[in-house]
Amino acid sequence: MRYTVFGESHGSAIGVVLEGVPSGVELDWDFIRSELRRRAPGQNATSTARREADEPEVLSGVFEGRTTGTPLCAVIRNTDTRSRDYRKLQDLPRPGHADYTGQVRYGGYNDYRGGGHFSGRLTAPLVLAGAVAKLILKERGVSVSARVSNIAGILDPTPEEAQRAILEAKADRDSVGGCVRCTVEGLPAGLGAPDFGCNVEGIFSQYLFAVPAVKGIAFGAGFGFAGMRGSEANDPFCLVDGQIRTETNHTGGVNGGITNGMPVEFEVVFRPTPSISRPQRTVSLSRMEEAELVVEGRHDPCVVLRAVPVVEAAAALAACEVLGIGSGAGAR
Repeated sequence: MRYTVFGESHGSAIGVVLEGVPSGVELDWDFIRSELRRRAPGQNATSTARREADEPEVLSGVFEGRTTGTPLCAVIRNTDTRSRDYRKLQDLPRPGHADYTGQVRYGGYNDYRGGGHFSGRLTAPLVLAGAVAKLILKERGVSVSARVSNIAGILDPTPEEAQRAILEAKADRDSVGGCVRCTVEGLPAGLGAPDFGCNVEGIFSQYLFAVPAVKGIAFGAGFGFAGMRGSEANDPFCLVDGQIRTETNHTGGVNGGITNGMPVEFEVVFRPTPSISRPQRTVSLSRMEEAELVVEGRHDPCVVLRAVPVVEAAAALAACEVLGIGSGAGAR
């Protein structure tokens, strides 16, 4: 399956077109809405104050509750926008954000309000597409789950520790980053290839790097391999109920770009939110001189908590590609 996310943060709506969806899939809208609620803004003090219902509206690809096999298109209306907060960002790009690169790439014609197409708001239709992918994967015995593994340098934080770190940064007019660890279970051994375009780690990476604010991905032990010896890093093979498995999973379920039957496991890192209310140095694009910027508006002091279902969605879509769902052939 292939997806295209469309719309802007402060446009009338955002949405997604999902192509290659198998026909006859029964869509559980209670489940899809619950996935969207996990990501939704305005639920507590650790997220943006923007409040959106995030109610999906299907335009095509579904008939009498089941997918038709033609492109599935759905929109989510934007109802709580404050565009006046962003007027100066057309001239004063935010450090760390895509304001500057977006203007250069699109010749100044991009919608800068709320970050436009670069906004984390666009992860809502991604979660919608990912929820459909999860339902398809469920029929094939594949599941996707993720958790927060780091907030502001705190490893495996409790909800209280995570909230405290985020609120402390918010009170200091600042933001924090963190990591999300994701596991995909049920993929059989033998999918993928070492080649470009078919490498399982490459496929997952492509989907995850399309998520705003993701700046790194590591599989299994990841960068921890740098401090390990081969005797520690290797995953000994064993038999479990007559199936070849490994005693550990340091490689994250992939060897040579090919699944080995263990869960595919990876961790992604999210940068701290660039939109902070501290004074920051920037450049006036109209005057071509250095300037100071204080960002206004409503922003997440940390995107990591709301990013968990987003990571799962991207991983579910990647898993569908690895399995060859929608194309008739897996990543072999």
